[in-house]
Amino acid sequence: MAYIQVLPEFGLVADPIVGVVTTAGVSYTPVLEQVAELEKITDDLVGMLSGEGNFLASFPNREGVLKIAGSVTAFWYGMAIGLLVAGVVVLGLL
Repeated sequence: MAYIQVLPEFGLVADPIVGVVTTAGVSYTPVLEQVAELEKITDDLVGMLSGEGNFLASFPNREGVLKIAGSVTAFWYGMAIGLLVAGVVVLGLL
């Protein structure tokens, strides 16, 4: 693999295959490991939108908990907004 010397006094080279300027001899392995971990987390977040399955870091045998949690959350948000609207209506009639 050939590198293009950018600033030899600082040890900077350009990798024409990847298209980045980096120091010579730097490994991309830690960055790729972090990207793989972030991909797992984003797949978990996208999977939560369907309501099926379970969280990545949840305990076993907790499938379907996302639907229940979503229902309870929607119920409480509905109660809060409904009470707020009812309060505005009651205050408007006074």
